[in-house]
Amino acid sequence: MSHKPILSHDGPIGVFDSGYGGLTILQQMQKRLPQYDYIYLGDNARAPYGTRSFDIVCQFTLQAVEHLFSLGCPLVILACNTASAKALRSIQQNNLPSIDPSRRVLGVIRPTAEAIGTISQNGHIGLLATPGTVRSHSYEMEIEKLYPGYKTTALECPMLVPLVENREHTSPGADYFVEKYVNQLLCADPLIDTVILGCTHYPLLEHKIKEAINRLAPNRHINVVCQGILTAESLADYLHRHPEMDQRLLKNASTQYLTTENPETFSTLASMFMDAKVAARRTIIN
Repeated sequence: MSHKPILSHDGPIGVFDSGYGGLTILQQMQKRLPQYDYIYLGDNARAPYGTRSFDIVCQFTLQAVEHLFSLGCPLVILACNTASAKALRSIQQNNLPSIDPSRRVLGVIRPTAEAIGTISQNGHIGLLATPGTVRSHSYEMEIEKLYPGYKTTALECPMLVPLVENREHTSPGADYFVEKYVNQLLCADPLIDTVILGCTHYPLLEHKIKEAINRLAPNRHINVVCQGILTAESLADYLHRHPEMDQRLLKNASTQYLTTENPETFSTLASMFMDAKVAARRTIIN
């Protein structure tokens, strides 16, 4: 089903992800900023983005952002590490000025990196993420820019997203892969005191990741950083500092869920992520 552009200057906050993981970001936004309207868009028909090239991720992400703009969103959050890593800067610098310079697109990597300085005690950071995010080096660059001298060790975890999306994240198989990845990360830098969960699916594995860290490093205190709370807090701060944007956002405490794939399948899995019943509609991104 296609949608006609909304002509009003007021609209909801758009939240975009290639699939389901961004729902963990949306959930925290709803908790921190419950008064706002949201539209969540999952490009499930073309997921996953993590293994795709920079050019393709930029193309798909721009199409999704423009779709959310056409639905009236003045502000879009890329609740996807791959899209934030590969497409955000290009969209901000190259596309927004010609599309509509009054609209904004924000990501999840910068808010996470900003918080690291208040969390880590020794500047040794570990990152668990998808291959696409790791190979972009976005976290290392952002953290180095904000905190020169910090050391970020990144590890690709290709099995974790499939485990979550196949609802195997509570299985013994998930225990095996989580322990394997955590062990590789801690061996790569034994001084790590903070681990970033650099994929929005990983909060569903947070408990297992913390358990694995405690087993493998029982005498060390290692922080585990989830992005949802940090992104929601950063958004609240952004809207406080930009009242002109806040005034453009609808505040009826409503949420719409859109997917480019089967809405029944999306609704079932999204309900697991949100821990609440979700009813999605199918949409077409042109």
